[in-house]
Amino acid sequence: MKKLMIVFCFIFLIGAFPFVASADTTCATKYPIVLSHGMGYTDTGKLGIGYWYNIPSTLTGHGAKVYQSNQTAMASTADRAAQLKTYVQQVLATTGAAKVNIIGHSQGGLDARWMISNLGMAPYVASLTTVASPNRGSSIADVLLGLDADVGGWISGLVTEIYLWMFGGQQNAKAGAKWLSVNFMTNTFNPETPNISGIYYQSWSSTMNFPPILDKVLFSVSWAILEWYEGSNDGLVSTWSAPWGTYRGNQGGSIFGGGVSHVNTCDQFLDFTPFFDAPGFYVSMVSDLKGKGY
Repeated sequence: MKKLMIVFCFIFLIGAFPFVASADTTCATKYPIVLSHGMGYTDTGKLGIGYWYNIPSTLTGHGAKVYQSNQTAMASTADRAAQLKTYVQQVLATTGAAKVNIIGHSQGGLDARWMISNLGMAPYVASLTTVASPNRGSSIADVLLGLDADVGGWISGLVTEIYLWMFGGQQNAKAGAKWLSVNFMTNTFNPETPNISGIYYQSWSSTMNFPPILDKVLFSVSWAILEWYEGSNDGLVSTWSAPWGTYRGNQGGSIFGGGVSHVNTCDQFLDFTPFFDAPGFYVSMVSDLKGKGY
């Protein structure tokens, strides 16, 4: 009888106080998530800071299967798209999944668009989300290309040498800028890169406020240039250029925190953006993809 009472009490305690919490499946999408990074850094940078900082671990903690591509920091979108294709194929082989969901920040979104439309990868992509991607180009690239031409190409040469020192590989700053220019995106890239039926395309933009404060000061000059040419922007990409497919809206944070800069939307600088929770933004985004069946 005594043993029976002990067993009964044990069962009661297990029911009242479960030892193992149920798994969080908020972001458990049907297909794995591939994060495609933008220009200027990689997911294995020499500084030891991941491009997406706390976003991958946060998504994983909510049940997502997350993979991070690692394209060349400075290169044409075509070259980076070929690298992304190889990486996506590796993810498909590793996971056994039929497709992936791609979330691309900045040029990373353009890499995915080119890969889908021009490299035969449409059957393997369920959705593409672009975050602050210059889908119609950025006047900053046009201005820099103009200045570079005026000084005989030494600006792009210097930037290329810096990135060769930082990351090695095949860095090409001039090609990277060309493929992001308004002229190239309008007259070449977009006409050659139509959306593919059956893939869900959605996009987000972000904006800084005036005067730029905190980390946004780093983008004060580029913000002013874009404000003149294109209107509201995040320091590198405008709200005119970012929308593509289903436009989901703008992340503007708060005027008291200076808004949301281009790099804040990939959780830089180091997860500190007052009034904007970058990891939480991605959790909401991926949860929505799950709800849509992706």
